[in-house]
Amino acid sequence: MHVFVTGGTGTIGSAVVAELLGNGHTVLALARSDRSAHALAEAGAEVLRGDLTDLDVLRSGAARSEGVISLAFGRDYSSQDALARAIAEEGAALDALARELLGSDRPIVTVSGTPWVPGRASTEADPLPTDGPVGGRGRSVTALLDLAARGLRSTAVRMPRTVHNRGEGGFAGLLVDAARRTGVAGYPGDGTQRWPAVHALDAAVLFRLALESAPGGTSWHAVADEGDRVRDIATVVGRRLGLPVEEVPQENFGPFGPIFAMDQPASGAHTREALGWQPTHAGLLADLENIRP
Repeated sequence: MHVFVTGGTGTIGSAVVAELLGNGHTVLALARSDRSAHALAEAGAEVLRGDLTDLDVLRSGAARSEGVISLAFGRDYSSQDALARAIAEEGAALDALARELLGSDRPIVTVSGTPWVPGRASTEADPLPTDGPVGGRGRSVTALLDLAARGLRSTAVRMPRTVHNRGEGGFAGLLVDAARRTGVAGYPGDGTQRWPAVHALDAAVLFRLALESAPGGTSWHAVADEGDRVRDIATVVGRRLGLPVEEVPQENFGPFGPIFAMDQPASGAHTREALGWQPTHAGLLADLENIRP
């Protein structure tokens, strides 16, 4: 299959591009910079220059493809306004890609987060939140999945709070960044809240499986670790960086503070059973041992 990929140089995207190319697919990948274009070409992908906001470029990439994996998302999380802009840009991009593929039964796989359900691990059957700081993303992804009724094989791979590789990435990676910046390996609340996690290389396999075989309108959980305690994550970070481990106000984490403080375990049991997905790489706590002091 010839697959158009956006966000192909990030922690998840670079793994997805390699997974596709390693399993007989060809890749056309969006690149917004010379550096990204070089990395994608080195990986073996064909490059399409443009940005997530270049809707005509996105439509042309989709038109040239037999399937799409949409991973691109803004990188500015410094404020709630910046996060809202990134969510709006992603929503407009998904709409443009979907309109190009509509009625063709060509697959599009997008990404979202696992939902939060009070008192238990969330499952694939739980709806995405449509309010709160990331509610706009839930609305965009839900609208995409609803287009399955109009001949679009749309699916969503829901990612846990941390997608990691060599000790980097995801919410745990943001904890590492904050620790380096402040000199404290901090965590909000009492630290007993749990975050699900997955290795990027395992997540990439699930994106490929969803592209190849998942029915339209379905959601899947790329969850390997159902929930690691945030205090345990911070403890590894502090030990690797030689820093004290302490509770800090959730406001220290900016717009993600309220999300960081939530207990939000998630299950991927249905995904494993239905798609035959089996994570094989290191769990989060083991992978964080790769943090460089």
